[in-house]
Amino acid sequence: MSFSSSPPRPPSGPRRRSLLASAAGAALLVGCSGAPGDGGPKGGPPAAERARARAARDSEKLAGRYAAVITAHPGLAERLGPLRAETVRHAEAFGAVRAASPGASPSVSARAAGPEDDASAVPAAEKDALALLAAAERELAGRRSGALLEVPGELARLLASVAAAGSAHVYLLTEGDG
Repeated sequence: MSFSSSPPRPPSGPRRRSLLASAAGAALLVGCSGAPGDGGPKGGPPAAERARARAARDSEKLAGRYAAVITAHPGLAERLGPLRAETVRHAEAFGAVRAASPGASPSVSARAAGPEDDASAVPAAEKDALALLAAAERELAGRRSGALLEVPGELARLLASVAAAGSAHVYLLTEGDG
């Protein structure tokens, strides 16, 4: 006996699950959008701009610490120079303005170096100076990782990338200490 009926056709149009998922997604998008009082155009700079400016300042300050250690321990210049240069590029990626002329070595603006960054604040032992930089990199990478959920996508990706680079710097600064 053969049945001449065709297999059941799926119903046309969206399925219930699709509609529920779309509604849930729309609710999330509405819940995540900025409210009028969250620092938008009327209430000062948006949170993302403040986070970007802070990240730039933090990178500038860290580059100043690298410069102070290099000044106090010139023998570390070859090891620390590339890490400092990358930190300067991070500051620029966050919107800091480079103070060096095109032919000069990478430099951060004068506001990047404060009293805590001068050579007198650097430990006398190279190992301790490297530990100081590693601790600063570790703390900053952790803070940036913690801020990822508070900023929009593109800035979050930049923060994540720079935090990962900071973690790599920690490894390079502590390499051989184990």
